[in-house]
Amino acid sequence: MNKKKNILIVGTGTIGEPLIGLLSDLRKKLNLGNVYFNKRTPLLDEVAKVESLIKRGAKLVTSEIRKPKFEKMGHKVSCVYEDALEKSDVVIDCTPAGNENKELYYSKYEGIDKTFIAQGSAKGFGLPYAYGINGAALERENPQFIQVVSCNTHNIACLLKTVSQNLKDIKEASFVCIRRANDISQNGSFIASPQVGAHSDNVFGTHHARDAYDLLATLYEHVNIRSSAMKLNTQYMHTICFDIALKKYAKRNDIINHFKDDKFVATTHKTLANKVFSFGRDHGYYGRIYNQTVVSLPTVDVFRDSGATRVKGFCFTPQDGNSLLSSIAAAMHGIHKEEAPEYLKLFDSYLYDEI
Repeated sequence: MNKKKNILIVGTGTIGEPLIGLLSDLRKKLNLGNVYFNKRTPLLDEVAKVESLIKRGAKLVTSEIRKPKFEKMGHKVSCVYEDALEKSDVVIDCTPAGNENKELYYSKYEGIDKTFIAQGSAKGFGLPYAYGINGAALERENPQFIQVVSCNTHNIACLLKTVSQNLKDIKEASFVCIRRANDISQNGSFIASPQVGAHSDNVFGTHHARDAYDLLATLYEHVNIRSSAMKLNTQYMHTICFDIALKKYAKRNDIINHFKDDKFVATTHKTLANKVFSFGRDHGYYGRIYNQTVVSLPTVDVFRDSGATRVKGFCFTPQDGNSLLSSIAAAMHGIHKEEAPEYLKLFDSYLYDEI
């Protein structure tokens, strides 16, 4: 019988914490060995969180110098970080320092059969990836280093692929990313009023369109897109206003059916972010919505303009849910290779058709 492979999650923040919990809860179903998690700083107000993760079956690791501090707080430390790194077949970095950690630690294993995954802030870490968007690129290149793109990049790319089954049909598209100020679990970065963002990218407007372009470029598809961004003083969800021009004729019903047929798209008749967020909290596994976008159907407008079909509307970004699912999908690819799709079927039940 083949030895089960181990996963190490680095960081216990907004993505790391639920990812550790998910993988620990589903360890047997996903045919995993140990789920290690590295926490750098021992904090008195996070004792309960760490203990909860340990009770789920995850194994705490930290540095040699901080190990006594964690043990003094009552935590069981399974091993030190370097040992867990050596033992693990997949490492998922959920910190803002993915690129720095790659240079310090992960690059030492280049060429060895280990997969390293970082999050959206680690631009350039590896192949940009979103589950259900560019799986063909992941299979083709089989990269050792993978960057799971941001939640809004998932949303934009999903909208483009769903509205146009063939990306070559897209004439142009623009997106206004109306972002929440911070996560409900975070203390800082909240703002007092709406804050508009500069168009600092001459080609794409903001990095949101550039990141989506780079993701789709792994499929050899090049789309004409731009984006703008602003922050609102809310902690609920990001919202995106989309405007996609198609070269071919399409009716509103056609577009709505595309949304309804794509398993990564959830539709809703709700128009309030708090109602969508509340649905995820009440009904989603670990309180999350794992779809890549939630399209508000009352806002969808389809009309002809200068020979093009324009599709306009609003949708909600399910926060870190789509990034969590892509992180798991990338990890399954690293561990189970060609058998990964079979294990990922488990998560189809976590995707909603309607919210």
